[in-house]
Amino acid sequence: MARKTKKKAGKKVARKISARKAARPAGKSARPRQEPIELYYWATPNGWKISIMLEECALPYKVHFVNIGKGDQFKPDFLKIAPNNRMPAIVDPNGPGGKPISVFESGAILQYLGRKTGKFYPKEERKRVEVDEWLFWQMGGLGPMAGQAHHFRLYAPEQVPYAIERYTNEVRRLYGVLDRKLEGRDYICGEYSIADMACVGWTRPWERQGQNPDDFTNVKAWLARVMARPAVVRGMEIKPEASEVIDATKDKEAFKLLFQQGAPK
Repeated sequence: MARKTKKKAGKKVARKISARKAARPAGKSARPRQEPIELYYWATPNGWKISIMLEECALPYKVHFVNIGKGDQFKPDFLKIAPNNRMPAIVDPNGPGGKPISVFESGAILQYLGRKTGKFYPKEERKRVEVDEWLFWQMGGLGPMAGQAHHFRLYAPEQVPYAIERYTNEVRRLYGVLDRKLEGRDYICGEYSIADMACVGWTRPWERQGQNPDDFTNVKAWLARVMARPAVVRGMEIKPEASEVIDATKDKEAFKLLFQQGAPK
């Protein structure tokens, strides 16, 4: 069973995940039970990447909520595993050689978990290169540009028309790139992969980015397809106690901090 955590919400998450694992029948060749992965997380597009991947891979994990509005990301213990002051991060007690390993940066975590499980990250080199291209496209383009659009459109202390137009237009361009890539295919790289997990959380809040999904019919259909996956729904449902969830309508200062420094990886 997952160890108890201080927060009530953390206990609920741990019990939910453990119960789901316990419900699965053990076959004759059942593997020895492994310790859960420690997920350092907050409910943001980058946090969702990892909770979705863990759910998709059916890996046991325990959530540690990193309240970015209260500055948990700057605590010394967290900095030991995430020196860039950003969540998400993981600690895998069952790392290479059976020894623990910590991993920070959401893209690196997705790749690590893909290699570890052999799921959603192709082994064939040509296919893997394609997934890597679109994963890094999200990390270097879609995420940072959408984050800046969020900031200047909603949370900047003053309206800066040039910045609003610049980042809204750049996000629109990126949506167009993704729309063309999705032409004639269900998922970004053909088969569902970590590239889809990386992008879904950043396209879901299209309205805050000043975009119209009807202008990007392939993206709209893809988003609905990915959001219909049960593991995606479960990964996005993980939240701390209601009093600790950042609400854009009530806590603009916390959101301003989030996007002022760039969306957390």
